[in-house]
Amino acid sequence: MDITIQNAFLPQTDPEASLAFYRDTLGFELRLDVEYEGMRWLTVGPPDQPGTSIVLHPPGADPGITDDERRTINELIAKGVYGAITLATPDLDGVFDRLQASGADVLQEPMDQPYGVRDCAFRDPSGNVVRINQTT
Repeated sequence: MDITIQNAFLPQTDPEASLAFYRDTLGFELRLDVEYEGMRWLTVGPPDQPGTSIVLHPPGADPGITDDERRTINELIAKGVYGAITLATPDLDGVFDRLQASGADVLQEPMDQPYGVRDCAFRDPSGNVVRINQTT
């Protein structure tokens, strides 16, 4: 079987702040910027991985979601417990330093986990947890 990951979805509550974080801080490229009915979807991804993208979408955009459900989703995003993604880099300390210098919300400095992974963690501007693993 030949299956790849094409898109992962994360909610974003501020398209400009999200774009600045993923493009300017992480170095991803903007692939699509779609506006529809006052909402905005951004598709970003690593320049050297054109087949893999993150779609930063407006939370609760589904017309089947009630106003109460939208409020709950926004509360969970604000708490940082709604969306998460794990990225990887061979230069964990360098990436950590760059993100920290940008003012990103640090959740965990680089450390060796007991399960064998060296990683760090941040929150993006919407509150999503962004974990970054060290690769060899």
